[in-house]
Amino acid sequence: MPAVGGVPAGGVGKAYPGNLTPFVTVTCIVAAMGGLIFGYDIGISGGVTSMNPFLLKFFPSVYRKKMADKSTNQYCQYDSQTLTMFTSSLYLAALLASLVASTVTRKFGRKLSMLFGGVLFFAGAILNGFAQKVWMLIVGRILLGFGIGFTNQSVPLYLSEMAPYKYRGALNIGFQLSITIGILVASVLNYFFAKIKGGWGWRLSLGGALVPALIITVGSLVLPDTPNSMIERGQRDEARAKLQRVRGIADVDEEFNDLVAASEASAQVEHPWRKLLERKYRPHLSMAILIPFFQQLTGINVIMFYAPVLFNTIGFGDDASLMSAVITGIVNVGATLVSIYGVDKWGRRFLFLEGGVQMLICQAVVAAAIGAKFGINGNPGELPKWYAIVVVVFICTYVAGFAWSWGPLGWLVPSEIFPLEIRSAAQSINVSVNMFFTFIVAQIFLTMLCHLKFGLFIFFAFFVLIMSIFVYFFLPETKGIPIEEMNQIWRNHWYWSRFVTDEEYRNGGNVQMGKTV
Repeated sequence: MPAVGGVPAGGVGKAYPGNLTPFVTVTCIVAAMGGLIFGYDIGISGGVTSMNPFLLKFFPSVYRKKMADKSTNQYCQYDSQTLTMFTSSLYLAALLASLVASTVTRKFGRKLSMLFGGVLFFAGAILNGFAQKVWMLIVGRILLGFGIGFTNQSVPLYLSEMAPYKYRGALNIGFQLSITIGILVASVLNYFFAKIKGGWGWRLSLGGALVPALIITVGSLVLPDTPNSMIERGQRDEARAKLQRVRGIADVDEEFNDLVAASEASAQVEHPWRKLLERKYRPHLSMAILIPFFQQLTGINVIMFYAPVLFNTIGFGDDASLMSAVITGIVNVGATLVSIYGVDKWGRRFLFLEGGVQMLICQAVVAAAIGAKFGINGNPGELPKWYAIVVVVFICTYVAGFAWSWGPLGWLVPSEIFPLEIRSAAQSINVSVNMFFTFIVAQIFLTMLCHLKFGLFIFFAFFVLIMSIFVYFFLPETKGIPIEEMNQIWRNHWYWSRFVTDEEYRNGGNVQMGKTV
């Protein structure tokens, strides 16, 4: 056993019987569609903000700066706090909603949180599609954010609880796959809607969010609740029947008893937020904060939010920049499929570390390429075609590295490591930290691009290096371990074992593997 790797995959003993049934597969696919609304929004925002009719109507000062002398500093042409508030207001709203969603998810089930998310996103899409003033845009974005806060809190938990542990990684990454499909669809629609005569294509782009909102709203009405959630709310007979159907076998006693034991321990916890601060949950809290923090500081949202803006800035025309965003979207989906294939074969740590190295190399190359042409003054002169192709190739390689590592695993790993008694609260912290740093990065990215110039990529590369070191030393492997047995990996870890000891659990009365330990 490596000194820094925690326990080897599957090394904690128990193997619950069960199959990957068509029922659970379809259920997880439908639930994972919750990622579509998040992905669609990420893809739409950057494309819309590079459409001239949209800028002229809502952000005329940005439009005038963009239309001014093309030889001026390309790094600063989109630097507008109002424009970034339009993009980033959603993430602040999602942060607040995810905190409320914790209570809803715990007391009323994962399904209701998904339903709330779909309805709120639907309302925001209507308001944005018909917007006449900037305030309507921003209120619409806030409603979209509330929707994303509820779905991002509940969907990863739902998938981790519903999936058989041997296939948990692949099924959970369905959520990230939906995000990437949402980004790709949004990029393709932006490309075609931008060509509509009369300049009203941006309304279709923003209003198109109705479709993913309807998918998750209807989906949440037909999905079953998870056995874990039903037990938590006292529906034990129904939960046993549901577990038998989900696993495709009649003998589910061992897993069911462990779920009941975990639920009884959870029921004794009156204040899960306060519980989170206990010493024995130090590794869980650390991961709930650091994984989403690092995920945002890979710089991926900078690329995906502003891919059209970024490609426009490095010298592509408006059409070409939207097409480049479509290309990165296709790469994103393809690489996420690689992750689905490999996460339960190669493990989480391997993908995290390989993706980190790949992103680090690509960011260094992109920084050098942009720095060489744009220099400090941001005036590139004439850009040769080969140069633009090199930049796109390395950005796509970077996107691939993210899409099979920090992208899906940033949602998967936190959702599978929390014990039931703190699961909803800890997942809310995970989503809140994710949205907070998404907000911060979105709010300051254009200003940072204006001031740091090509050094912005060096800034994010530094964090990729730090997060890869963090994973190597502090994140144990979670592949092939039943979700209710996950505490064993902390007890066997070289560092976290000082917090998560057998003594701690005896004192806390935590139930693990069907008995008090």
